[in-house]
Amino acid sequence: MRAISRLQWKTPPSLSCLLYSVTSMASRYHVPAESPSSSSLIDDFTKYCYQRDLPTAIRAMEAMQRRGIWADSITYSQLIKCCLARGAIEQGKLVHKHVFSNGYQPKSFLINVLINMYVKFGLLEEAQEVFDKMPDRDIVSWTTIISAYSNAKMNETALEFLVAMLREGVRPNTFTYSSVLRACDELWNLRQLHCSIIKAGLESDSFVRSALVDIYSKLGELQSALAVFDEMMTGDLVVWNSIIGGFAQNNDGDEALKLFKRMKRAGFVADQSILTSALRACTGLALLELGRQIHVEVVKFDRDLILNNALLDMYCKCGSFKDANSVFTRMAEKDVISWSTMIQGLAQNGFSQEALRLFESMKVSGPKPNHITILGVLFACSHAGLVEQGWYYFRSMKQLFGIDPGREHYGCIIDLLGRAGKLDEAVRLIHEMECEPDAVTWKTLLGACRVHRNVDLAIYAAKQTLRLDPQDAGTYTLLSNIYANSQRWNDAAEVRRTMRIRGVRKEPGSSWIELNKEIHTFIMGDNSHPQIDEINKHLSQLIQRLMEVGYVPDTNFVLQDLEGEQREDSLRYHSEKLAIVFGMMSSPNEKIIRVRKNIRICGDCHAFAKLVAKMEKRVIVIRDPIWYHHFQDGACSCRDYW
Repeated sequence: MRAISRLQWKTPPSLSCLLYSVTSMASRYHVPAESPSSSSLIDDFTKYCYQRDLPTAIRAMEAMQRRGIWADSITYSQLIKCCLARGAIEQGKLVHKHVFSNGYQPKSFLINVLINMYVKFGLLEEAQEVFDKMPDRDIVSWTTIISAYSNAKMNETALEFLVAMLREGVRPNTFTYSSVLRACDELWNLRQLHCSIIKAGLESDSFVRSALVDIYSKLGELQSALAVFDEMMTGDLVVWNSIIGGFAQNNDGDEALKLFKRMKRAGFVADQSILTSALRACTGLALLELGRQIHVEVVKFDRDLILNNALLDMYCKCGSFKDANSVFTRMAEKDVISWSTMIQGLAQNGFSQEALRLFESMKVSGPKPNHITILGVLFACSHAGLVEQGWYYFRSMKQLFGIDPGREHYGCIIDLLGRAGKLDEAVRLIHEMECEPDAVTWKTLLGACRVHRNVDLAIYAAKQTLRLDPQDAGTYTLLSNIYANSQRWNDAAEVRRTMRIRGVRKEPGSSWIELNKEIHTFIMGDNSHPQIDEINKHLSQLIQRLMEVGYVPDTNFVLQDLEGEQREDSLRYHSEKLAIVFGMMSSPNEKIIRVRKNIRICGDCHAFAKLVAKMEKRVIVIRDPIWYHHFQDGACSCRDYW
C-alpha cells in the first residue's frame, strides 16, 4: 500500500478508474479487495482453524487460494498446530504450498512455524529446504534448525550451523545454547561452548546451567558438573534435577544422595524425576531403609509408571521381595519394564520358580516379553537347574517372541550348562556363538570349571579371559591358585610375575551396611571405623566358635605365595565379615542383616555367612556385583553356585 500512496495523479481520476487501479494494485501486491465474500471466507477459515476442524479448514484454504487471498500468520499457525496434533503430514504440506503460492511471501514468523512443523514430523530435509530459502533468518530460525539436528543426534551438523549462525552475525540466546550443548560429544567442544556462554553472559540461565550439568555428567566429568552447579547456585529445581540425575546415572550414588539431602535442606520439594534419580542411587548402594523413606514421597505420584518402576527395581535389588511384591501388585499400570524387573529380580535372588510362574502370567495377561524378560527367564532356569526348559526358551526366543539371542542370553545358557556339569557342551556353545564371546562369557565358563574342578579347561578359560581383559585381577588370582594346587609352581610364579609387570592389583574388597540411617563402610586393611577394635574382638570370638563346629578357612581364594597362617589371617578380615559382625552387634536378632559388596564374595566368606546364619539364627543378605545371596538356616539362595 505504500507503493499505492506514492502514485502521482495529474488529473482527478474517475471513480471507476480509481476502483480499477486499487483492485489492480491489490492483486499485484496480494492485498485482497475488501469484498464481503472474501472477508467472509477468511472469517470462516479462521473459525475452522481455531476449532481444529482440519478437513473443513483445508477446503476453505483451497477456496482462498483460488481467489488469491490469504489469512494472517497467526491463523495459519493454528492450522499447522492442528496438522501436528493429527499427524497430518500431507495437509501440512498443502499449507506450506498455499502460503508460498502465486509469489506470496509469508512473514518470518510463519516460515519458522513451517520449519518447526517439518522438524516435528521428522522431515529434516524439508525443514532444511525451507530454512535455506528464507530471505531473512532470525534467532528462532537458527535455534529451530540447530535444535532439530541436535535432537536427531546429528551433532556435527548442529555445531556447523552454530558456526554459520555466528558468521551471519546472529547472536545465540539461551535456547540456542541449551539445544546445541546436547550436540557436544567431545569434551573440547563442550569447553569451547562453555567459554562462549560465559562471554555472552548467559551462564546464569537455569536451562543453560541444566544443559551444562547434563553434558558434563554424560561425558563423565562429574566434578566439572558439580563446579558448574556450585558456582551458579539459584533456587531452581531444574538444575537440582540435572546434578542429582548426573551423579546417579554415573553410579556415584553416594554423592547423588548427599545432593538430594542438600536439596531437601534448602527447602525444595522433589519432583518425579528427582525421586527417580534418588531411588536409582539407593538401588546402586542397596540402601533399603533410605529407599523406604523416599517411598513415602513417591506415594503422592502413585500413578507415575516410571517412578513406580524405579521403586520396584530398588526393592528387588535390595532383596526385599515383600516390598517389591506389594508395589507390583498395587501398580495400576504395568508395562514390559515392570514385568521384566520383577521376573529378573526374583531370578537373581534365587526365587526361580516364582520368576517362571510370573512369566507364565505375563504371557497370559501382560505385554509382549522383550530381551530383558527372556534374560530373567533364562537366569531363573539356570538357578533352578532346568536345563531342558532353559534350552527350549533359548532356542525358541526368536520364533516365539521375535528376539535374537544376544551375548547375555548366551551367557545364561553357558552358566546353565556349567551348573549341570555339561562343560563340553558349554565350550561348544561358546565356539558356536553368533556374536564374539567377551571376557564375561569366558569367566562364566571359568566359574563352572572351578566348581567342577576341571583344571585343564579352567586354565584354558582363564587364559581366554585374560586375553580379552588383561587387567582382571580376580582371574589372575584364580589361575595362580589353580597352578599352585596342581603343584605347577613355575606357572604360578609366572602368573604373579605377569601381574607385577602389568601393574595388576586386586581391587580392595569393601562392604557397607546401612544401620540407623547411617552407612558404615568396611575395607580390608582399613582400621578407620570408630568401633573397629570391638568388631575385631567379636569377629575373632565368632570364628573360634565356628571352628569348634567344623569351620575351616578356605585359602583357595588368596594368592598361594602366602604362608598358611598368613592366608588364614588375610581371610579373617575380609570386609563382608566385618560388616556382618557389625550388623550383629548393632541390630536385634529379628532384623535382617543386609550387606552390599563391591566385588564378588569369596568362597570362604560364603561358607562363613552360611554358618553364622545357622548358628546365630540370623537372616543375612549379601549383594555383590553379580549375585544376590540370601543366607538362612545354613543355606544360601544361590545353592552354593555363584
